[in-house]
Formats: sequence, structure tokens, C-alpha cells
Amino acid sequence: MSLTTGTPQTVIGEPEVVEDGRALAEQPAWLALKDAVIGLQELQTQDGSLAEDADPAEARSYVAVIVEAIRALSPLFPHDAEYLAASIHDFQRWSDGGFGVPDFLDSLTAFQPQQHRVDGLTHLVVFPMYTQNGSRNRFVEAVLVEVIWPEFIAELETTYTNALFVSLRLLDFTPGYDTNSAVLFPETVAMREIPTFTWGAIFQDREAARYRRVVRAAASITKLDLPEAAARMLDDQALTEKTFVMWDLIHDRTHMRGDLPFDPFMIKQRMPYFLYSLEELRCDLTAFRECVSIEKTLAERDDTLTAAEAEMLEHARLVQYAVIFDRIFRFAITGTRVRNYDGLGGQLLFAWLHQRGVLHWTDTALAFDWEAVPAAVVALGDAIDELYWRSIDRPKVSHWLAAYDLVRATLEPHPASRWARGLSDEILAGPPKGYTDAVLDDEFPLSMFFEALEKKMRDVIASTEGIRGTDD
Repeated sequence: MSLTTGTPQTVIGEPEVVEDGRALAEQPAWLALKDAVIGLQELQTQDGSLAEDADPAEARSYVAVIVEAIRALSPLFPHDAEYLAASIHDFQRWSDGGFGVPDFLDSLTAFQPQQHRVDGLTHLVVFPMYTQNGSRNRFVEAVLVEVIWPEFIAELETTYTNALFVSLRLLDFTPGYDTNSAVLFPETVAMREIPTFTWGAIFQDREAARYRRVVRAAASITKLDLPEAAARMLDDQALTEKTFVMWDLIHDRTHMRGDLPFDPFMIKQRMPYFLYSLEELRCDLTAFRECVSIEKTLAERDDTLTAAEAEMLEHARLVQYAVIFDRIFRFAITGTRVRNYDGLGGQLLFAWLHQRGVLHWTDTALAFDWEAVPAAVVALGDAIDELYWRSIDRPKVSHWLAAYDLVRATLEPHPASRWARGLSDEILAGPPKGYTDAVLDDEFPLSMFFEALEKKMRDVIASTEGIRGTDD
């Protein structure tokens, strides 16, 4: 095969010659596709269309390279044959139509990775899309990915059914994923109408890699003596990846399960950001609670476990450590202080455990009473569940007020908070927008502990942008 990666040109040669023993990320067709995508991005505007001053002929030449590269690579992905054929059609239709706002609904509908959850299976994914926690530009992006689906996860999923969940490892990617984004969601793709979404993917290798880097640094800074099992995760990327698969499998399905006021997270509506904090934390704490139960059940029959069950038992304990350390060490101090709902959830978990005497910051060293930690964490999950259950019978804004009371019972609001002082009758009697507008961008500022930790961890957090599982 003869491929160049400079000036756009078509692929020369038959598709099957890509099967040359080289890794996917080293295939000439992939490298040509990647370069063409990057070149095309420079010609696009935010909605994905061609910029007014861009040269359509140049854009067509990039698309020609992309199309021929997909054709060349397609034999390596027989399970995605329908999708890759539709992708070629969508690219050609977009090019022939003059590069308006792209519409890749047909290829998106054909892409069904949830039907192929086989450990080690690979996918080539090419769409115009924005990347969550990355760029809001709907540029063409391309990723090579590998499925993570070990036997114990397949067995676990028979109980914690989640047909939409796809767990992936990044092999290579274009600049939109050289960011903090660790998800691949179909709703980010440019399309003419919104279909029923049938899958959602998470890059567990990225989550595991940044967890390992952040927790290693934070444990050193806080002089935390990690339990032996938790320490092993810091030196074992594969072990940590599987832990995050187990966590996210249970977390993801929880968004639509339980006694919910209605649909507290997934409906696109504007509401105070601390409600998103509680919803994400509820799902994490449900994963924690379920893993406590799994550990207890399997430990009682330790001598009769299958290999898959033994691995499930091991990771049930590791998920508990991962939830705690990722939440308090990474979530709490990552991102801006503008309506940072994940940050707030990390702050809340830390303060809850501290105030219940199972987490200690004494003599500038962090310590946990590990035997008492599970009950304390589960108690926070129970408090959020109680809030949700009671709010089935509450008006929306009353639920918001009750949620705020739950958070401020543990975390100190900003001194200037109108919510903490009590909202005026005008706001209380008005539409929900008034409630939301009254929330400060940083309604619950970082504690002195987290202010100091953030300064020491700032460079470490920044270094995880674009991290891969192979980065140490």
C-alpha cells in the first residue's frame, strides 16, 4: 500500500493489504485518515459546516482520503461492515452537497457497538461530533478503540443488566479526544433528527490512567497509607480498568432506576447544579453499596467460587476504594469553580465521612477507619435515596429546596449565598428560573483542606488531559 500523510490524496492499493501485522494505530490507512481528519477540521466551523473562506476543493480532497481509508480498513472490522459502508455514504453525500451542516444519522444508526461486547474487539469510529469535557465544535473526529469486556463483567451484567453500556480502551484518536473527554456518546454526533439512542461508551483506560496518576500523587501529599489492595491498583493499569468497568456498569444503569421524582438527570432542563451533583453521587454510591453487598455475598462462599466470581469478589472491594479516592482526590479539585457539580459531589463525600469520624485529617496526615467506612458511605447514599423518595410527592422547587438543605447540612455555603440566607418571597413565588439564577457559580466553595490540596495537585490534574492507558 502506498499512502502519504501530507497533501491529501486517495489510498492506492487493495483494502486487504492493510493486514500486514502492524498494530491498528500504525496502519498507513489509519494514519492517512487521521491526518485528513485533522486537515479537514481546520476548514470547519463550530456547527461542522465548511467555513466561508475555506476551499471546497481542499475539503473534497480530505474527504476522498477519509473515504478510501475507511474502505481500506473495513476488512479489519467485519462486525462493523454496515456502519462503515454507511459512513462512506454519509461522507460522500456531505461532500457532494457542498459541506453544509453535516448529517451522519444514517451511519450513526448503523453503528451498534453494544451488540458486540467481546473483549479485545476493535472499532473504527468516524463522525462529525463534539467531545464532552473537550470541544463543543462539531468537527469530524476519528478514534480507534478496543472493547474491554472480561468474563466476570459479562457474568455481572446478567444481574446488573445494562444493554446500552459499552466499555472501551483508546488506541488512537484525533485532537477532539486529546482532552479530558472519557466518553463516546451518540448524542454528540451531528444529525438531522434525534433517534432512540441504543448505546453509550466510556473509555475505561483513560479513567483508570488518570485515577492512578492522581491518587498516587494525592496519597503522597496527604501521607495516606493506602490499603494493600488499593495500592495494587496504582501499579496495575489492567486491574484498574476492570475496576472502572464494574463501577460504571452499575453507575450507568442507576440513572433510570430507583424511587425517582421523575427523571432527575437525563431530561434536558435548567436547574441548580447541586441537583446534578446529587444525581451523579447517587449513582456512584449505589455502585458502592452494591459492591459492598457483592463482596459480602461472595466472601461467604469463598471456597466454591468460579474464576469469574473470584475476580468479581476482588473488584467489588476495589470499586469501593475507587469511588472514594476518585471522588475526593480528583473530582473535588478538577475543573473550574463555575457550577462544578462533580466537584461538589467530591466535596460532599469527603465532608460527610470527616464529620462522621471515619475520615481523619490530623497532624497533616489523612487516615480512614476502613471497617467503619462502608456504613458511612452507604448512609450518604440512603440520605439521597430518602430525598428522592420524599420528592415524588413534592413540587419541583420544594424538591430543590430540600436538596439544598441536604447539601448544606454537611457543606458550608458561600457567605453571600441567597439560598443560605433564605430566598425572597418574590423568588419563592416566582418561576423556577428565579431559583436557578439565585445560585452562585461557586455556591459551596472549597474548604481550606481542598484549597491547599488543589494548589499542590494542580499540575498533576492538568497532566491527565489526553492521558492514555499506556502513559505512566
